[in-house]
Amino acid sequence: MENVNFCLACGDKLEVREIGGENRKACPSCSFVHWGNYSIGVGACVVKDNKVLLVRRAQEPGKGYWTTPGGYIEQFEQIRGSIAREVWEETGVRAIVTQIIGLRDRPHTVHDVYITFEMEYIDGVPRPDGVEVDGAGFFSLEEMETMNVADLTVWQVDIALNGGDGGLLEDKKPIRESLAKYGLYRTK
Repeated sequence: MENVNFCLACGDKLEVREIGGENRKACPSCSFVHWGNYSIGVGACVVKDNKVLLVRRAQEPGKGYWTTPGGYIEQFEQIRGSIAREVWEETGVRAIVTQIIGLRDRPHTVHDVYITFEMEYIDGVPRPDGVEVDGAGFFSLEEMETMNVADLTVWQVDIALNGGDGGLLEDKKPIRESLAKYGLYRTK
């Protein structure tokens, strides 16, 4: 059971109760239930001239590994904005989301969901930010064979270069107008 002891809504001490068939920490004074800890990460496959944009991580996790640019979504930011921001911050490259091409689900102490986007290169010359990454560039599959590329990145690059069509595309005109405020993605 996680080390969460007090209600985030009212501050009362949490108790353990069975909710939905699981023991969960819940508040005896209000309706708050601690459902767990989650993180949503995003990664970008930006392809230019059959080369993929990669960065070398300067910090943990993954220090020293070459990965796709990426990071975590912000609380009040749609995921397409998160990944465009991360690519720009880490590399100085501007790119826009074309489709979602992969999803990794890793239940753990913090349940980690990682969404991979195919992005269209707009402009910019790759340069590392010098904080999160200390290397950046477009690399071919042949160049990647001699680099310390993270396993998840190898998977992402394979999808981007060999996966074919069929990713989830942004639904810019949802069937209901009330849904236009959300980031919706769907098959063709």
